[in-house]
Amino acid sequence: MTVPPISALIVLTPPNIEFPGGSQLVLMLLRWLHITVGIVWVGLLYFFNLVNFPFLRDLDSKTRTIVVPNLMPKALWWFRWSSVVTVLVGLAWWANIVATDVRNAVANGQTASGAMINASFFIIWTLAFAIEMGVLMSPAEVLKKGPVLGAIVAIVVFGASYLFLSLNQQGWESSRALAIGVGGGLGWFMMLNVWGIIWRMQKKIIRWNIAAAKGEPMPAEAAKVARLAFLTSRVNFWLSFPMLFFMGAASHYLTKG
Repeated sequence: MTVPPISALIVLTPPNIEFPGGSQLVLMLLRWLHITVGIVWVGLLYFFNLVNFPFLRDLDSKTRTIVVPNLMPKALWWFRWSSVVTVLVGLAWWANIVATDVRNAVANGQTASGAMINASFFIIWTLAFAIEMGVLMSPAEVLKKGPVLGAIVAIVVFGASYLFLSLNQQGWESSRALAIGVGGGLGWFMMLNVWGIIWRMQKKIIRWNIAAAKGEPMPAEAAKVARLAFLTSRVNFWLSFPMLFFMGAASHYLTKG
């Protein structure tokens, strides 16, 4: 009797892999989409901060009027819409985790509702953004100095995280849900920065550079607008690190059961 070679046995033997179906498959695809689009968003954020800002700063004004209108609209389209998809898909994933925590708590005889954790998430992190935006739009120029703004944002973000965790200590919330509540909250805060400040400022910069290419002078407020876009982007750059930490840390926890 001839014994088949080991390589043939490997090919003929199916791998023992259980592929999920139903709702689990949907959740798997959601998480894949969240990570993939998140790479696009954060990757462009790092590109702007580590490459693009220094590059544009070194260009002469004439070259800048050529580069900005051609590069920034395309890059910012991917940047702002990838932020929306990343956050919305992440919220859908988080909602499933919270709902699982609630079901497990009810099954164990506890009283649980996702209303507080959901409401506190949106209220606290949106309020944190409003405070930051108020600081950036303030006429007090000292608040826009890098170290001062950094300290203010750090205090606001730490306070928002502490308040969110303090309000959601009923005992049924899993550490996984709470970790995403902080990491996802930072993502929500960053997305609001993209649409509420960065994109609003960049639209003006692009429009002015197009006009400058046709011979019109740059308005006096151009430097101030560019500074606001830069500062907000730099805030998002630094916040991406704790955001990614808490989102990654959530994978090391389980839902409560």
